[in-house]
Amino acid sequence: MRPDPKAEGRRWLRQAEHDLSDAEYSLAGRRYSLVCFLCHQAAEKALKAFLYARGAEQVLGHSVADLVRECGGLDDDFLPLRPKAAPLDLYYVPTRYPNSLPGGIPAEAFDESDARRALGLAGEVIEAVRAKLGEGDR
Repeated sequence: MRPDPKAEGRRWLRQAEHDLSDAEYSLAGRRYSLVCFLCHQAAEKALKAFLYARGAEQVLGHSVADLVRECGGLDDDFLPLRPKAAPLDLYYVPTRYPNSLPGGIPAEAFDESDARRALGLAGEVIEAVRAKLGEGDR
């Protein structure tokens, strides 16, 4: 049985919000690479929440930029979000795997400014999706 689209969207949005909260918690622990990765995850899940709420049965891919474009195909209000949210894609692989960096390890490659930037970008994506799902500010 297929889940109700709006309920499925809300479910994905709740997880996105938890990921963002975990990122904020990790900031206090100075786990900057983890903050950046969790922000990517939060934005990805929020965008998928919108797509599921609009009736998508399966949403594949991890690129925030691609997901914003897909959301923009359903709602033009998402189009201006793409250049703002696209940098989150930089945090998908390099924040986790040493072989994605020319030297060092992810835990040493990201700093507080990267983490704060990622938090701001992910927060903006989540707010946009909340508005579209009628969830308002939380």
